[in-house]
Amino acid sequence: MKEFFKIGEISKLYHIGADSLRYYEELGLLTPKRGENQYRQYSLHDLWRLNVIRDLRSLDFSMEQIKDYMDNRSILTTKQLLSEELHIIEQKIKNLTELRENVIERLAIIKEAETRPIGIIEKTFFSARRCHMIHSGYETDEQMDMLIKRLLNKDEQNLYIIGNNRIGSIIPLKSLEQKLYRDYESVFIIDKAGKEEIPPGQYLTLCYRGDCNQNALFLPKLLEYAKEQNLTPVGPVLEILWIDIHQAEDTREHITELQLRCE
Repeated sequence: MKEFFKIGEISKLYHIGADSLRYYEELGLLTPKRGENQYRQYSLHDLWRLNVIRDLRSLDFSMEQIKDYMDNRSILTTKQLLSEELHIIEQKIKNLTELRENVIERLAIIKEAETRPIGIIEKTFFSARRCHMIHSGYETDEQMDMLIKRLLNKDEQNLYIIGNNRIGSIIPLKSLEQKLYRDYESVFIIDKAGKEEIPPGQYLTLCYRGDCNQNALFLPKLLEYAKEQNLTPVGPVLEILWIDIHQAEDTREHITELQLRCE
């Protein structure tokens, strides 16, 4: 077996670019000799060091960590190094498990949205729901998106928009009396860590497909149903988005739920 190898041979053998090998040399991790015409010649000593570097890089250690380890190798530092990496791996597994559960939940919500009864009024009791809320009205979808972004900023690690049926807007009862069916006064996202609360109680609920202009069709139906059932609307109306522009471009696929609290 020959004792020295050219940079091209090492690059091909380890699938490492020549620039990376030169960088390792700059850090002092490799010390190739200079042959004729000043070409780099890597010794067997460089090869075992390169084996260690590649091994540690596969575990996502930084070059700074690798340099420190190579300069202070011992059984103790090796055990410390691997113990640190094990902790990092376990944390990544935990994070990925949480992410997996989150994605499963989002997918389940979208599937549930597709099975929602459309155009049917139901009576549903809701317990108190904690939420983040921004008391600001809006007129356009673009303005709502800005408000939603501010809501998501309340907890960037746990709040999301795709596959979420907890984002909605509030329409005051007085607006319905004036036939202003998209007169929004607030936006909210239901979250157990929220500082505000959506009141508990009996709600009349109704889901519809299409854009939110259909509030003008379905909100009067909710009011009429409440009257027929001798229920008194105490409002406000919650307009909750199950499927919207963030999940489907075609408004015919959008699903909105209206919730009207009654006594």
